[in-house]
This record gives sequence, structure tokens and C-alpha cells, in this order.
Amino acid sequence: MLIANLAAFGAAIAWSIGSLISIEPARKLGAFSFTRLRMTIVFIILAIVTTFLSGWQSIKIEDLWILAISGFIGISLGDTALFAGLRRIGPRRNSILFATNAPISAILAYYFLDEILGVGVLIGCGMVLTGVILSIIFGKRRDQIHQWEKIDGNLLLGIGFGLMAGFCQAAGAIIAKPALENGADPIAVSTIRVGIGAFCLILATLVPDKKTKTKVKMNKNLFGRVALSGVIGMGLGMTLLLFALARENAGIVMTLSSTMPVIILPFIWVITRERPAIGAFIGATITIIGTGLIFLL
Repeated sequence: MLIANLAAFGAAIAWSIGSLISIEPARKLGAFSFTRLRMTIVFIILAIVTTFLSGWQSIKIEDLWILAISGFIGISLGDTALFAGLRRIGPRRNSILFATNAPISAILAYYFLDEILGVGVLIGCGMVLTGVILSIIFGKRRDQIHQWEKIDGNLLLGIGFGLMAGFCQAAGAIIAKPALENGADPIAVSTIRVGIGAFCLILATLVPDKKTKTKVKMNKNLFGRVALSGVIGMGLGMTLLLFALARENAGIVMTLSSTMPVIILPFIWVITRERPAIGAFIGATITIIGTGLIFLL
């Protein structure tokens, strides 16, 4: 359980770093093109690793369609919505909306997987979610002017994408959990889910829509940033999440992984050189206490 909890927390760290690397590439390329390229790169890398580690042998034929659905919902739809929201409302606002995957996962796990959380763990999860919300809502001072705080486009549309990303992340994880509990290798599962996501997005380019096309010309620097964000955020982060899901209650795993908005605060502080508001520190403290309860109970 401890290793699973650490893996879930590690996923949050990986997503935080990957998210920050993704901001500029996502805004330049557009959410659709960025996500498609990112997934394709990660799929190739994960496929090589899975083959080298003989992970394909752990996948049962009857689990393939489940993982395909999980990949379509959680990766194809979820990641596209995540980065569509990210480029419109920035990392701070987008993070709180994505964090809704934690309570959504707990509800879905209760109804579909018969998972019930203990009172102490529920209190810890509640504190984590409360801390995350406080960190984001009160995480900005009035004098902060960094470009990451700008709203690029329709605010309501950005909010909608963020909420959609949270739901898709939760649903995709819950769908994949039975296969993981049956012994499927987390890296192999990540490869299948990312592969399905990439395939769906590549098919979508056949639709004559400007939104599916790349906005700017690709160069080595841009390609490198897309690849790095994918390897860290999707390759490492998603694999750690699936590793944790195979060994721990889905509600706990998704709650710990939802600490990304708190983890991302010091990174934003260093990069923007703008100190978060006092509310962010209070929220971070509550999140740390809640995380400690989950680890101890």
C-alpha cells in the first residue's frame, strides 16, 4: 500500500512537471496537434520498453477491448480536453478543474467496483481536495501579471474542457482497473491506452477541420519540448498511476494524484518569480496533512 501511495504521489509530481513544459508548445501547436504528436512519441517509446521487458505477455485477450475503451476516454478525449483547457485558462485554473477527477473516481469506484473508503481515509481525502481547491482559488495575488495567468479565449469553454478532462481521467482509470488487478503490466497497459489515444487523434486529422491541423511549423526545440513533456507527464506519470491503481483503492490513488495543483505551485513560483498568495500556502498545508493521514491510515 505504501509503495502504491508513493507511486500515486509520484504521478502527481510527473504531471506537474509535464504540465509546465507543455504550456507553450500547447499554445503554439494547438491542443489537438500537440496532444496527437505527444501521444505518438510516447506510444513509440512505451512500445519499445514494453517489448524489451516482455510486458505484452501479461495482457489477456479479453482485457484488450476494456483497455481500448479506457484509452479512448481517458487518453484521447481526456488529454485533448486537458490541454485545450490549459492553453485557454493557464495551469493554475486548469489544475483545480482537473482535480475533480478525485471525487469522481471515488464515486465511480463505489458504484462500479464496490470500493469503500474508511472514515479516516475519507477525512484525509477530503482534506487533500479542500487543500487543492484553496491552493488554486486563493493561489493568485492581485498584482500577479505573468502570462500564465492570462485567459486566452472563452473562459467558460476553458472551464468546460477542464471539467471534461477530470471526468475522462477518472472514468478511464476506473475502466482499466480490473485489467490491472488481473495482472496486466502497468507499462503495457499504458502503451495500449496511449496507442489507442494516438490512433484516434490521427484518424481525426482526416476530418477537414482547421482545429485538427498544426498551427505553426515544427522545429527541433518545439519537438523536443513536446517529447519531454510526453515522456515525463504521460509516459512516467501514467505508468505510475496505473501501478498504484493495481494495488490500492481507486479513490485513494486518484486523490493523491490530484495533489498536482499544490505540487505545481513552487514550480510556478520559481519560473514566474511571483510568490503565490497566502491562501495557496494554507491550502498546501492542509493538503500535506491530508496526504499524511492517507499514508498513515
